[in-house]
Amino acid sequence: MRYSSIDILRTIAIVVMVLVHFAENLSGVHLPITGLGAPLFAYLSGLSYCLWVNGLELRGISEEEISKRSIRRGLFVFGVGFAFNILVWLPEGTFNWDVLTFIGSALLLLNGLRRLPLPIPILVGAISILISPLLQGMADYPAYWVDDYFDPDLTLPDVLIGFLATGYFPLFPWLAYSIAGLVTGEVLLAAALNSNIEDKTHSNSASNWRLVFVGGAFMTTSGVLLSIGPYMPTSLSQRLLGGWNMFPATIEYVLATLGMAVFLFGLGHQLIDQKLEMVQQKGWFDIAKTFSRYSFTIYVLHHLIHIWPLWIFALAQGQETTYYWGKAMPVIVAVPLAILFLICCYILLRKIGPDRRLGIEGWMRWLCD
Repeated sequence: MRYSSIDILRTIAIVVMVLVHFAENLSGVHLPITGLGAPLFAYLSGLSYCLWVNGLELRGISEEEISKRSIRRGLFVFGVGFAFNILVWLPEGTFNWDVLTFIGSALLLLNGLRRLPLPIPILVGAISILISPLLQGMADYPAYWVDDYFDPDLTLPDVLIGFLATGYFPLFPWLAYSIAGLVTGEVLLAAALNSNIEDKTHSNSASNWRLVFVGGAFMTTSGVLLSIGPYMPTSLSQRLLGGWNMFPATIEYVLATLGMAVFLFGLGHQLIDQKLEMVQQKGWFDIAKTFSRYSFTIYVLHHLIHIWPLWIFALAQGQETTYYWGKAMPVIVAVPLAILFLICCYILLRKIGPDRRLGIEGWMRWLCD
């Protein structure tokens, strides 16, 4: 099962990340949309996984085979994440725990969580959010970051601590995004299964508006916490709340961005997926479909395109590889380059076709399915 709203939201996520990374890495500028792409991407990974599993079940694939494919996919993404770290961030960044290693780990965990009663994944997601500030405090999070970059020692304890709590995208609290996507999918599928033909449209609509309400409630709660945080006792605000911050991902940040993802999907599912024929006649749907189905490839490729030249040019000039990091060009040049990259990607991928199994996505299907 594939929803047009997912294609559109995944396209938004990858475009945001491309723009943000070009601006940050080439110019050292944080755009206003910084920190909004990765949460949406992580949420959609859990939602897409749930729908993918449902599609296999409808085709009569056995539970054992679904688990095997799930594990292979999770390990594939995890492995690509390590290769990505080495090739893009160089060997010293092998264990920085980027978003791909997180998503691979999340897929492995979702394979187990999907078989449990729905309250259990919800509880695990809530715990992963609430426990993260405590883990960060116990691990002394600032000690692992030097000049705003994750810089652990290459020891087993530091590697494990980075994976769980102090890396760029540690399991806690980021697992909550993927679990939220899984729960969203389960709720939608349950609503469709429990409704008869006559009230199916009404049931789907009610589920969608509930998602919109839940997403709005999360964002409102975040806003309240941001407002009252400065007036709370210092011990509580420092140990539990941290204001709007992505590294580390604070409770306020997680609630706001998770709420944003749930809100946007609920609204998109109501306004777009229920009117599929009208949407497919729009040209922008073809753009979204193309970017969505190659999002994995685009994510890896855009790093190679704009970061490798920094490393190579610095070495050619006899400098450290990171010498031009964040100061290679002004942002008024970096952002147009990001847009040019996206345009070139679309032209190339459009010629290939969104339904052909090429790129990293094609490799994953060939090896894992």
